[in-house]
Amino acid sequence: MYFNRELSWLKFNERVLCEASDATLPILERLKFSAIFSSNLDEFFMVRVASIHEQIVAGYREEDASGYLPSEVFDEIYDSVNDMIKEQNKVTKACIEVLDDQGIHMVKRKDFNEKLIKKMKHYFTDEVFPVLTPMAVDFSSPFPFLRNKHLYIVCKLIIDDQYKLALVQMPTNYDRLVPFTLGDKTYYVLLEEMIMEFADQLFSGYEIVNSSLLRITRNGDLNFIEDDADDLLMVIEEAVKQRKWGTPIRMEVNSKCDEWTLEQLKRIYELGDNQIYMVPGIIDHTMWFEFAPKKSRHLRRPVFAPRKMPYMSKKNIFKTISENDVFLHHPYESFDYVVEFVRQASGDPKVLAIKQTLYRVSGDSAIIQALGEAADAGKQVTVLVELMARFDEENNIEWAKKLERKGVHVIYGVYGLKTHSKITLVVRKENRRIKRYVHLGTGNYNDKTAKLYTDMGYLTCKEHIGADASLFFNMVFGFTNAVNTQYLTVSPYDLRSKFYELIDREIKQAQKGHKGLVIAKMNSLVDSGMVDKLYAASKAGVKIKLLVRGICTLVPGVEGLSDTIEVRSIVGEFLEHSRIYYFYNGNQAETYLSSADWMTRNLNRRVELLFPIADETISERILKTLELYFADNTKAWVLTDSGDYQKIEMKGRPICSHEILKSIEYENDKEFVKALKKECD
Repeated sequence: MYFNRELSWLKFNERVLCEASDATLPILERLKFSAIFSSNLDEFFMVRVASIHEQIVAGYREEDASGYLPSEVFDEIYDSVNDMIKEQNKVTKACIEVLDDQGIHMVKRKDFNEKLIKKMKHYFTDEVFPVLTPMAVDFSSPFPFLRNKHLYIVCKLIIDDQYKLALVQMPTNYDRLVPFTLGDKTYYVLLEEMIMEFADQLFSGYEIVNSSLLRITRNGDLNFIEDDADDLLMVIEEAVKQRKWGTPIRMEVNSKCDEWTLEQLKRIYELGDNQIYMVPGIIDHTMWFEFAPKKSRHLRRPVFAPRKMPYMSKKNIFKTISENDVFLHHPYESFDYVVEFVRQASGDPKVLAIKQTLYRVSGDSAIIQALGEAADAGKQVTVLVELMARFDEENNIEWAKKLERKGVHVIYGVYGLKTHSKITLVVRKENRRIKRYVHLGTGNYNDKTAKLYTDMGYLTCKEHIGADASLFFNMVFGFTNAVNTQYLTVSPYDLRSKFYELIDREIKQAQKGHKGLVIAKMNSLVDSGMVDKLYAASKAGVKIKLLVRGICTLVPGVEGLSDTIEVRSIVGEFLEHSRIYYFYNGNQAETYLSSADWMTRNLNRRVELLFPIADETISERILKTLELYFADNTKAWVLTDSGDYQKIEMKGRPICSHEILKSIEYENDKEFVKALKKECD
């Protein structure tokens, strides 16, 4: 009845890799998807695979809901990832051939010629050699510590008929792809291959028998007991420092690494065979993120400029919101309007207070700056900074301290819960009365990812929403164990029951012979309670259309269980990140946006928000956007009952939701609905 969540996630990353093999994309865009695939895989091993490994070490032998033991999942992951990195190597080779045709030449070590070697030797001797530190391994002493995700060259040396092991850490302050000009051509050489070429200079007196690239991935999850944390900030800071010492989970080595070297590494790190990944080509493709050869603009996708909305051009954003609720679909509509909302609030003498939750923000966030300026101006500014935003802990700690120095009242999360909601409340005094302005969103207050992720935001000054926002902030800033909001639904208190109630209503409609319909878009569907509720709805005859970007443990299309359920996934130019929940409700449809996926952690262990879209035009716009997603026949995949994903077969003209949403012309929500109707007809 359920797919395994880890194996489902691997299917998602496989779809990412398929983008790298799409010959219709610009070549540097394809390589970027290869980099995303590798980056995703790193985090997967540091968190999910590390968790499974801990279960195995602890001797845990309970099957999960999909019928897998931890050891079985671990083995399945090993086989699947090995297949995918072989495919990644093939895709990368094909991309490098295309680069060669474009005059960007990548040269492997076996193809170095005398002229190139001469050029490289000068660079190596003058620039690289002085910073390298060879580390001989004395097996009677502790093995040198290898940093998480860093590249090392491991060498097998021989002297006096004895083998020795030595390591060289790859410098991180050099481009990994080093350009060399010969005549009118530029050649790119991998830094590790250049170091291997001249490694004899590092180990004079030794013969180098074999050299290979090595990379260790460690457990990156933070483990600490919050109950004992007198100072949560201090505890998390210390836990972040300890992350680099995590247990090795995966070791990647070149497939040409010799057996003796491999055996020594396995013994030293106490790794099993199913933790060793023999990589046939490049290790760590994240280097493609930084690869920017000269005159390569035509090899990239043009940078998309988010749309400026005429109705948002008024100088006073509060006046605009007072006239009508404002809906924003990022990145198609600029996130600058959200930044401007906070910025104007910080400088507006009528604004008395600003309250906000922050989960992930960019390194030079304009919102952080505006909050600091508001505190400087004497406004009451209170911000909840979620310190436990995975792999952003250090960044969040830094900004929290800066805000405190500015006089902002900073709250470090809700005890025992991770705060993932996205909400800003601005309290303004107008005509001798208090008026509240609220921004609610599906994504983070991060101006950089807002250009890469699809998210939705809602600006309103409706009194009932503002009143609920005040209650919400009183809850997260205080010690309330319950929240009595009427329009905003909050997890972990009543979000699960709200979703159950909304689906049950559709079940009752279907049981009466009426139309029952649920359309939901999310990042992941994992929670067994939600899956079971959808199965119950399907058995009752409710039609269920799901857009799930990543993990989906629900099995669709099974007769008598889920035959009315369709699951699709879209992987394309932008990362689909918005969460939308639509319920037909007897032709009186209700549309909701949320920060929450249908995952157990979102429903039980996080502070999340679900908020209704009462404006009919905005609600219709969101529905038409959902219909466009389901009409996509270029970037959409459909989940089968076997757990595999099949690319939607293109029939008729190509429909790419991302391209249409970038190019569609409109000046307001009504015009958007009209324009999208034409596109989808």
